[in-house]
Amino acid sequence: MIAFVRGQVAALSLTSAVVEVGGVGLELMCTPGTLAQLRTGAQATLPTSMIVREDSLTLYGFADEDEKVLFELVQTASGVGPKVAQAILAVLSPDGVRTAIAGDDVKTLTKVPGIGQKGAQRIILELKDRIGAPTGGSVASARPSADAWRDQVHQGLVGLGYNAKDAEKAVDAVAPDAGDAPDVGALLRAALRSLSKA
Repeated sequence: MIAFVRGQVAALSLTSAVVEVGGVGLELMCTPGTLAQLRTGAQATLPTSMIVREDSLTLYGFADEDEKVLFELVQTASGVGPKVAQAILAVLSPDGVRTAIAGDDVKTLTKVPGIGQKGAQRIILELKDRIGAPTGGSVASARPSADAWRDQVHQGLVGLGYNAKDAEKAVDAVAPDAGDAPDVGALLRAALRSLSKA
């Protein structure tokens, strides 16, 4: 298995990053929060998880080891595959997931696209004893200048399937929370929450 990838970021899209490792471009599927921390041409080290299927080998990349561990753990719950696991991490921080599961917070888990009421209850039931307590660490985040975060959050929302108009409204809704040093991952999660209420 490939535990991590280190190399130059060759390309970024809304859902993935291509990292050049030894002359080979490896495509890593990443959450918008992770992608927001990467820059084309810059060096990056990403923990990875490889999902092997009959017809594909898919590498998922993460901001840190905690995200990777959680991604692999939530897939042990029945009905949760890699796409849903990645959606969970796009909407919630690792500690947010732990807090929701430990607190039987079905409502928070159903904010994740692809998880309904029964799915959330099943995840809580199956993972409650194994998820562990929140670590208290915040999501590692790039702190982009001025309004660069607006574009990153907007692209992340569009990449998750929201239309541009709704994405723009959600970006405007979270703008007051941006402050001087915006945390793109946190703002993206806030934007997703505002869209789930609408």
